[in-house]
Amino acid sequence: MFDKISADIKAAMLARDKVRLETLRGIKKEFLEAKTAKDSNGTLTDEQAVKIMAKMVKQRRETAQIYGEQGRNDLRDNELAEAAVIEEYLPKQLSDEELTAELKKIIEQTGATSPAQMGKVMGVATKALAGRADGRAISAKVKELLSNM
Repeated sequence: MFDKISADIKAAMLARDKVRLETLRGIKKEFLEAKTAKDSNGTLTDEQAVKIMAKMVKQRRETAQIYGEQGRNDLRDNELAEAAVIEEYLPKQLSDEELTAELKKIIEQTGATSPAQMGKVMGVATKALAGRADGRAISAKVKELLSNM
């Protein structure tokens, strides 16, 4: 993933795509920080890279929402454009139906039968669906599925 981002930075420079270039540089910066962190062994797995980029997309979307509420549409649009660039590198997000099907399998595996066992399901679900579904969406769907049992 790190090598792909580096190669795409060069392509964005040649294409003079400012938003893409700045976004990719931001991703590379986050990757480098993760590689050189104290608890890191100097490598970055694709799973770690996906988590970092998912976090970056979430930050961009939240910031864009705040800018929209403040009437700063120019800044909001820039944040949304950056989020779109980052999302190109993330695995395809699950649809609502796909998420429900995956969570039903996980609930069956864990043997959860009530909302009180939501934590058990969430632990497995967040690991299994990392990068493919938002944590809030997973939580809401698990709560819905367990309360209907």
